[in-house]
Amino acid sequence: MTDHAALIAGFQTLYGSTPVLYRAPGRVNLIGEHTDYNEGLAMPAALTFDATVAIARHPAPRLRVRSLVFDEAVEIPLADRAALRASRPRSHWSDYVVGVVLALWEHGVAVDGADLLIDSDIPLGAGLSSSAAFEVCVALALSATSNSAVDKLELARLCQQAENDFVGSRCGIMDQFASVFGRANHALVLDCRSLQHRLVPLAGDHAAGPRVSASLVVCNTGVRHSHAGGEYNRRRAECEQAVAHLARAMPHIKSLRDVSLAELAGCGAGLDPVIRRRARHVISENERVSQAVAALSRGDAAAFGELMRASHRSLRDDYEVSCAELDAMAAIADGIDGVFGARMTGGGFGGCTVNWVRSDAVGEFTAEIGRRYALAVGRLPEIYVCATADGAARVAA
Repeated sequence: MTDHAALIAGFQTLYGSTPVLYRAPGRVNLIGEHTDYNEGLAMPAALTFDATVAIARHPAPRLRVRSLVFDEAVEIPLADRAALRASRPRSHWSDYVVGVVLALWEHGVAVDGADLLIDSDIPLGAGLSSSAAFEVCVALALSATSNSAVDKLELARLCQQAENDFVGSRCGIMDQFASVFGRANHALVLDCRSLQHRLVPLAGDHAAGPRVSASLVVCNTGVRHSHAGGEYNRRRAECEQAVAHLARAMPHIKSLRDVSLAELAGCGAGLDPVIRRRARHVISENERVSQAVAALSRGDAAAFGELMRASHRSLRDDYEVSCAELDAMAAIADGIDGVFGARMTGGGFGGCTVNWVRSDAVGEFTAEIGRRYALAVGRLPEIYVCATADGAARVAA
């Protein structure tokens, strides 16, 4: 967790004033991958990893922003809106700040001049939504400092807009939504079409039925990924191709959310085999989320774990967003006693697996998966025994 006292002291040394702090959590997605931009279902949980921003107003029309993670500073001029709107992303961490400013402007928030110092303990490129947490805490801080109230749902939406429209990743809303609406000891079940959600208690934070308690363990393969890369956007385009084809026979459909596996089989004749596999993953993943809610609700850790395994196979074989290291990590986990299920989590092409582990086996699991993964891949993984967290908020003084 970020050292808030040290962040305040660093801000005072750097800028000579006393800041207010805002935090936003990263997230792990338990199941429901690549469904959000298909208006489907997802089940994320906010984690105690945070991005934190210290901020104070400044009279000049500009933002001075320093990142402790990257040990870099940028200045973003605010006086010439047309010039900032005409700017282009630089594949740099500051793109997220610019994207948030542009989204806030479009929402009617003036964005006053301010100094910002940002820190984060969310592992970068690990599929734990470091970028979404960064966007959310910056947007929350800038809107509050400009005395503009932005409700929670709009905050999530405008942060998604920042990533879609300026950064260039066509992500869905799940990451930002989880960072805003997360609740300690719970997962969110998010309907990405209606943006309604409900909370489901996690076995990792309380007894899952009378006989078993389970914990979340996230294992970082050490392979970094980039959502703004072409493969992520290509998957979204492939899903849109599937919808366009299926809509010829089913004109009522708006997204893959509206299609069943039976309808895919019946109306998918002529679909390119790759596009068919992409659609099959999304449709079956939505079904797995619904089944996972039922499993958690009745405390059936084994059933939930099997759904995680099925999700990983689908992401590996049908959606093709896994990689050798993720596959190795998931396979190793499945061979360790006390593991109910394991799957890749996040956009893919690297990052982490999420593991549903019997709580009394966590110590043995972390030791064993580290040893076996190092033997198989040649590098030690980072392993996080995770606690869940509340969503973005001002940090109490």
